[in-house]
Amino acid sequence: MASTPAPITKELTGTYRWYVLGLLTLTSAFSVADRLVFGILVEDIKAEFQLSDLQMGLLGGLAFSLVYVLAGFPAARLADRSARKNIVAAAIGFWSLMTAACGLATGFWTLFAARTGVGVGEGCSGPSSQSLVADYFTRGELAKAMGFLTIGATMGTAGGLIIGGQLAEIFDWRWAFVLMGLPGLLLGGIIYLTVREPVRGRYAPAGTDMAQLPLGRTIMSLLGNRVFMGLAIGWAVQIMIGYGLAFWMAAVMLRQFPISTGDVGLYLGFTFFLGGIPGPIIGGYLTHWLTLRDERWRAWLPGLVSLGCVVPLGLSLSSGSFAGFLGWFGVAYGIYVASQAGIMSGIQAAVEPASRGFAVAIALFFNNLIGQTLGLGLIGGISDALVPTQGASSLAVAVFGVCLVSGVLSLAIFAWTAAQMGPTGYLDKMRGE
Repeated sequence: MASTPAPITKELTGTYRWYVLGLLTLTSAFSVADRLVFGILVEDIKAEFQLSDLQMGLLGGLAFSLVYVLAGFPAARLADRSARKNIVAAAIGFWSLMTAACGLATGFWTLFAARTGVGVGEGCSGPSSQSLVADYFTRGELAKAMGFLTIGATMGTAGGLIIGGQLAEIFDWRWAFVLMGLPGLLLGGIIYLTVREPVRGRYAPAGTDMAQLPLGRTIMSLLGNRVFMGLAIGWAVQIMIGYGLAFWMAAVMLRQFPISTGDVGLYLGFTFFLGGIPGPIIGGYLTHWLTLRDERWRAWLPGLVSLGCVVPLGLSLSSGSFAGFLGWFGVAYGIYVASQAGIMSGIQAAVEPASRGFAVAIALFFNNLIGQTLGLGLIGGISDALVPTQGASSLAVAVFGVCLVSGVLSLAIFAWTAAQMGPTGYLDKMRGE
């Protein structure tokens, strides 16, 4: 995995870095698409294997997260001392093959096994991608860059719904997995052949220690970093909203409206695009503008929008109109994704360069443990329990209830986190600058 880092040149600080950001954004898109295409296929898989909502939630969350978090730590440790672009390239190739393998499942446990394979691959890419972005863009530009990187999640969610829904309609859910997975192999090859590894910590302040600490000291340093931990836990709680929307909304629509799987994927996917493309960009630029005045906006803004998105979400889920459902959902999602730039850039700004990859791995550990595993399973379990009283609306009620609690809790956590920060940033505060 070793390679010689490219020196700082005009090419690496000009348009080339945007090319790299574009490839990493596509990587994020493929990652989310391969992870969440499952959402548009929920009803088909559930019917064929005769599964409950709780079992579908476990396949969407636990099966993926179980190994995602385990693979992420050694991959992140490697990312903090090895060529990160090689890790990303290898990861996307592996998870693409495992996504295709989901189409070969014969029941709950074989599908569970294939989903764990997807988790292994995707667990290796996130820390390296975010660490690379932090070495291609200055601290002042980082919020904007992370805002663009977040677009990948929106592209992947929408693409998974639109393309996956159409493939399922034309062929079946098995071929949807196969055809969604294989194109990632090409992207992995492009990243391996064309991305240059930048000097690690190239934008760090003079005198920053770039040596990687022993594992134990790295862990203790991050766990003792109140700003990092606040952002990581707050992100994990509020991303219950994101996973809930991305995984369960297609099933909610299929139960509430007389519409086909392909049409749900098309309409819902375009709504994710319409809300999710401007949201991260606006959030990135707004975070950039606000943090020039006070770094604490990296926590304040995510807290405000986490709760703010729940109001239009409630209007969407309670709407009897198809157009009203989609319209209010687009508003809710656009508000929600505006939070991501502040969180991601805040994590990178709160830790030392030699710990960035491992910091992201810890954050993603909490994301998957709380946001995906607990969140998706909780929604599925509540939905099953509410069927006797709520009927077909049980899933919509479960989604709203979990998202509301998530929004309130994350606002409180982010407010606490902001109180731990200085107006010029946590590391500057600790160094007395």
